[in-house]
Amino acid sequence: MQPETGPKQKGMLRNYFWFYVAFLYAPILVLPVFSFNDSLYVTFPLKGFTFSWYHAMFADPRIRESFFNSLFVAIIASCIATFSGTLTAYTLVRRNSRLARFISNIGFLPLVVPGVMLGIGLLVIVNLVGIGPSLPAVMLGHICVCFPLTLVIMRGRFQTYSRTIEEAARDLGASPWVVLWRVALPIVMPGIVSCLILSFTTSFDEFIVSYFLTGSRQTLPVFIWSNLRYAEQLPKILALGTLIFFASALLVGGSEIIQNRLAARRGQER
Repeated sequence: MQPETGPKQKGMLRNYFWFYVAFLYAPILVLPVFSFNDSLYVTFPLKGFTFSWYHAMFADPRIRESFFNSLFVAIIASCIATFSGTLTAYTLVRRNSRLARFISNIGFLPLVVPGVMLGIGLLVIVNLVGIGPSLPAVMLGHICVCFPLTLVIMRGRFQTYSRTIEEAARDLGASPWVVLWRVALPIVMPGIVSCLILSFTTSFDEFIVSYFLTGSRQTLPVFIWSNLRYAEQLPKILALGTLIFFASALLVGGSEIIQNRLAARRGQER
């Protein structure tokens, strides 16, 4: 039996929790505060309240272009990474051979390779194949970054349910593809949704790889980095960061709701 947690331990855990939350979110909460400040400088006390920085942000064509570039790359990269990572994870789990383990280790390499080295290596490759720094090159780099995340998550998902379900489907005459599409994928659908959202947010926020592979059409993180040196651009970037933060929170909340509904529906079908 595990020892019960006393009042002192509970108080320490509670204090640790609030310290962790403050340490994690306090820097982020500075964004909305100063995005409404009627001043170019991020200093206290606040000069006044204004929406002008949001109007200036929406009116800036460079921000709109970089945002849609990041959105396009994130959608394509997350879909490809989730699809390929899911199929690869299913194959590796169902074929636990020496070759499968080798492929799995190769797939996990981008997680441990420093982003700078990965960006330089990809830059050399895209120059050799003739693509050069461009949005397709950025998309390729983001797939390399997001694929291992999907592989790790989906490998664990496929290992959590019993293989007897698939064996029963085969006994009833289902082909391997039917087993995959009608049995395996519906069971792990919450994991697929999680991988899709995680890959999307990772791609949308990726900077290091994008910095090496971006050409004339910048992604949003690269645009933000290149404009932080100008004081007149900082309030617009704070407003942009505020919108991205709340959009990310809504995306994560929506993901949690979708996963709970899928899990509840699967429980009812059982």
